[in-house]
Amino acid sequence: MRNNVVVAISADVVESLRAKFSAVLPHLDERQQRLVMAGEARSLGHGGIAAVAGATGVSRSRISQGVAELEAGVPPLGRARRTGGGRKSVTETDPGLLAALLALVEPTRRGDPESALCWTTLSTRNLADELTAAGHKVGSDTVGRLLHEQGFSLQANSKTLEGVSHPDRDAQFSYINDQAADHLAAGDPVISVDSKKKELVGEYKNGGREWRPAGEPAKVKVHDFIDRDLGKANPYGVYDLAAHTGWVSVGTDHDTAAFAVETIRRWWNTMGANTYPTASGVLITADGGGSNGSRASLWKTELATLAAQTGLEITVCHLPPGTSKWNKIEHRLFSHISMNWRGRPLTSHEVIVQTIAATTTRAGLSVHAELDTSTYRTRLTIPDSTMKALSESGTLTRHEWHPDWNYSLKPPTN
Repeated sequence: MRNNVVVAISADVVESLRAKFSAVLPHLDERQQRLVMAGEARSLGHGGIAAVAGATGVSRSRISQGVAELEAGVPPLGRARRTGGGRKSVTETDPGLLAALLALVEPTRRGDPESALCWTTLSTRNLADELTAAGHKVGSDTVGRLLHEQGFSLQANSKTLEGVSHPDRDAQFSYINDQAADHLAAGDPVISVDSKKKELVGEYKNGGREWRPAGEPAKVKVHDFIDRDLGKANPYGVYDLAAHTGWVSVGTDHDTAAFAVETIRRWWNTMGANTYPTASGVLITADGGGSNGSRASLWKTELATLAAQTGLEITVCHLPPGTSKWNKIEHRLFSHISMNWRGRPLTSHEVIVQTIAATTTRAGLSVHAELDTSTYRTRLTIPDSTMKALSESGTLTRHEWHPDWNYSLKPPTN
């Protein structure tokens, strides 16, 4: 009976075992070979030792020895070489290498005029060349491995530094929130305004990717030289917080205070007046710089004109310095516009307007956009006497809390 089992195993298994062992055993040391063959013999059961011996040409006693080791539960050796064997690591043969490498990649080292890498990209190749010149012979691959072991990785710049925080920053945000709550409770609109980044008009690369047939990317110009005929597009936006709607004027001329206020005027005449028919005022939240800056006299005089035309009391609250990214229009309107046209060349002003107008979100955002081809003069100076007259007449009223950031423009009473 025993011979029949052995024959059966040999006929069905020996050939596959022979192929397996011929591929694996040459890569193992003697003990590993013994244990691998023993493990295979145990898995085959009765007659396994004979089958493995027939497939490998190894003596049965050697395989039996391996089976005994496995059944005795002998722990693994843990290493094939003796302790201390093999090639020494580069940090052992050159103890000063790691310290020299870390000195080169320290952030302060980049500005050290004594360093050959002070104005050079810190690539692994440049680092290896600098270390070799200093007496530490090393290759770029080793430099990369050492940097990874020390917790380094390739990093891009991160926009997180806002400069010195104004001591009244949080208090100003609280003041803006209180003003917004009061206006909304009174049925008046609260809008966030700002200029979006100027965009080149024409066959230029636009950041991001868009689904297209494989191997057929949109072809654009190699160099981003401005097209004299098409110029640039200057989007200026109005975001209505309560209605969750946006208005964007795409200007073809300069981004000035007059252009900014004209955008607000168009929003009110087209959308705002219909949405808020009983409104007596409007709150505008804006950054502290640019065409709608807190120090821009033209911004205030244009708003005074708008207040007279609409009969609205226009209250302006500027965001504290260094907090422009918290302007609600940035992440509730402009970010969605940028995502909508990513990877798509802005070939004309019409394309820009239509793409902005097609921007929607699952939260229900809708956007209206139109082209503004008007010309707006730059470097207009508003006389101090004009600003003084606005204050003395009561048209311009500055709030008690940070009057440089918070003020109102009232329409004429007569």
